[in-house]
Amino acid sequence: MEVPGIRTWVIFYLLSFVVLLWAAFLTMTGEMLWVSLMLLLIIIGVNFVVVYKQFKDQVSRQELQNEFTRQLDRTGENSESDDPFKH
Repeated sequence: MEVPGIRTWVIFYLLSFVVLLWAAFLTMTGEMLWVSLMLLLIIIGVNFVVVYKQFKDQVSRQELQNEFTRQLDRTGENSESDDPFKH
């Protein structure tokens, strides 16, 4: 699986980690428990959606690539006789 924009992923997960630490701090102090629970749910939900979207994009890229190769095979552009650089 390709990982485009590694800097974006690093920033995203660092921000997620900071929010989780903040939620843990709020839970430890015993104040605003509902805020810490809401932060946890938001971070888990956002991470799930982002990873699911990445898997879905990867599958669609593979399907598009397979469709292109099928079209090349049908038109005969991928035949060995047309290859000027035979090895």
